[in-house]
Amino acid sequence: MTNELQREAGATSTRLKVSAALERLHSLYPRMIDLKIDRLERLLLALGSPEKHLPPVIHVAGTNGKGSVCAIARAVAEAAGLKAHVFTSPHLLRFNERIRLAGSLVTDEQLAEALDAIEAANKANEITVFEAITAAAFWLFARTPADICIIEVGLGGRMDATNVVSPAACAITSISLDHQDFLGNTLELIAGEKAGIIKPGIPVVTGYQPAEVLARIAAEAAQQNAPHLRRGLEWQAEPTPAGMVFNGVALPRPALAGPHQIENAGIALAVLTAAGFTITQQAMAAGLRNAEWPGRLQRLHGPLAALLPSGSELWLDGAHNPGGAEILAQQLQDWGTPTTVILGMKQSKDVAEFIRILSPHAAALFAVAEPEQHLALPVEKIIEASGNRAIPGPDIRGALGQIATPTRVLICGSLYLAGEVLKLDQFTELSHSVS
Repeated sequence: MTNELQREAGATSTRLKVSAALERLHSLYPRMIDLKIDRLERLLLALGSPEKHLPPVIHVAGTNGKGSVCAIARAVAEAAGLKAHVFTSPHLLRFNERIRLAGSLVTDEQLAEALDAIEAANKANEITVFEAITAAAFWLFARTPADICIIEVGLGGRMDATNVVSPAACAITSISLDHQDFLGNTLELIAGEKAGIIKPGIPVVTGYQPAEVLARIAAEAAQQNAPHLRRGLEWQAEPTPAGMVFNGVALPRPALAGPHQIENAGIALAVLTAAGFTITQQAMAAGLRNAEWPGRLQRLHGPLAALLPSGSELWLDGAHNPGGAEILAQQLQDWGTPTTVILGMKQSKDVAEFIRILSPHAAALFAVAEPEQHLALPVEKIIEASGNRAIPGPDIRGALGQIATPTRVLICGSLYLAGEVLKLDQFTELSHSVS
């Protein structure tokens, strides 16, 4: 066997080992989500409390935008010469996307080692997969030198597994109705759960929020004696013809598309500053230009776009709740020309409200579900929720194949769908040429 074949065989073996470990962890708890912290605290204690040995932490909660804030904060920190650990979820293509170690995606070997450590310390006790993954990330972060640690909340905040950290600063992005079964059925209740990441005396950064949301966050900040840094008061971020201005500093627009990214960029810059990092204008500008976050108003130029008539555009976004639909509706208005929407959603989401918000701005609406899409809502349910306006795809390639004239196309409704679309965009060219 050649060295190259040996390396390939070793890499495959390691990936299989990681997959097997994740499968075993899945079997340790009957539910994917159970918002408690005691199980993780027990595991972290057995691991030597790695969460207490992290570089300065920025903790980010919110319904929409928290991943973009993490991506921008990382890009700016790295442009400033800082080594950044990052923990986000979910992944789109590979599990490794969730963990960055000092600037690089975690390798299969590093991940396998971490999961071995988790399983040994946990001793088959009950633990959710997300709790185990969080422990693995903290174990890796504590063992790898870095200058900053950027951590995205998984779900909610107060009882989320990540809420065992002691941050240097935290941020709460746009809040809307989502995960009501776990967080409450009003904006105020959801805001209370998100505000649970606020720690005594630690700055919290917020953007524009509905009045009841801002009041709830402000009340929690006051109770914790935590400085509350609000957009429009303690910090400023506004678009300009040439880009944006943050606290009087002229900067380019973020590389992430959409007018809402001005606020996300402002939150990222404000929370970096609040955490004590001094970032130059040059580093801010470079970070904004370099920020990447797949599946969030991402223009696709690959094989899937090639299935459309010449002159078309293909965009992808993982928005999946009413707040995300509002952002997309604004984007469709800003584009100003007709956009065809291809929609696929998770079963637990409010598809009727999503369609109600987005449908008036869509020239046409297709309903889709990919075979491997996690908990995909059946196409007929999407059509029913649309008042029978939606056309069955019934999948992405089927929907794209029905478009006969040049148009802009937006695929949206689920991060799980976004992951499947990105997979298709890698392999469609081969399968299309063979069929």
